[in-house]
Amino acid sequence: SDRLKITVQGKQTHGAAPWLGVDPIVTFAQIVLGLQTIVSRTLDINREPAVVTIGAIKGGVRENIIPDSVEMRGTIRSFDEGMRDAIHERVTQLAEGIASASRASCKVCITKNYPVTRNDPALTEQMVPTLTRVANTGPRPMGIEVVPKVTGAEDFSFFQRLIPGLFFFVGVTPPDIEPSQAYSNHSPRFVVDERGLEVGVRALANLAVDYLGAIKG
Repeated sequence: SDRLKITVQGKQTHGAAPWLGVDPIVTFAQIVLGLQTIVSRTLDINREPAVVTIGAIKGGVRENIIPDSVEMRGTIRSFDEGMRDAIHERVTQLAEGIASASRASCKVCITKNYPVTRNDPALTEQMVPTLTRVANTGPRPMGIEVVPKVTGAEDFSFFQRLIPGLFFFVGVTPPDIEPSQAYSNHSPRFVVDERGLEVGVRALANLAVDYLGAIKG
């Protein structure tokens, strides 16, 4: 995952006379819409998925004043390094091009954060029986499943660059809530069934014991 920050610089003026300034809000709106075409129109998403999201906007202080600048922040998610570099290049080209066409200017800052979290195939195959055993026992049997690619990011991926790793999720949705209707962990309405914490502890303990036992054996 990568952090994205774009600052659009215009020229402040009164909202009643926009022709006397350069409106960074209108320019910003065009940039946000343009960013949505990078994935949908310039990348082969049959090969790998990708996401460009703007999640924060800051600009203006009054309803009748066109501000000097607008700042937007977002995130970029991808699974392929080549596509990652292409997205970075196109975000910069698009933002600067739209700003220039609008008589504004912009500064694009992209910070590379976490690499892709990839489970080691051999380690995963070795430890799936352990996870299955743990998930099917205890006060809340839940089973396991292999999930498709997830565009979420984890700093666990830095460990996986050095040694084989296995990352897994533990279900904590209360049984009386339909999973498709449950709020995500970024929501203030997120609710945890704390029995899932016990499953997580038992899973980690059993993984350690079984893995070390296999080495000694």
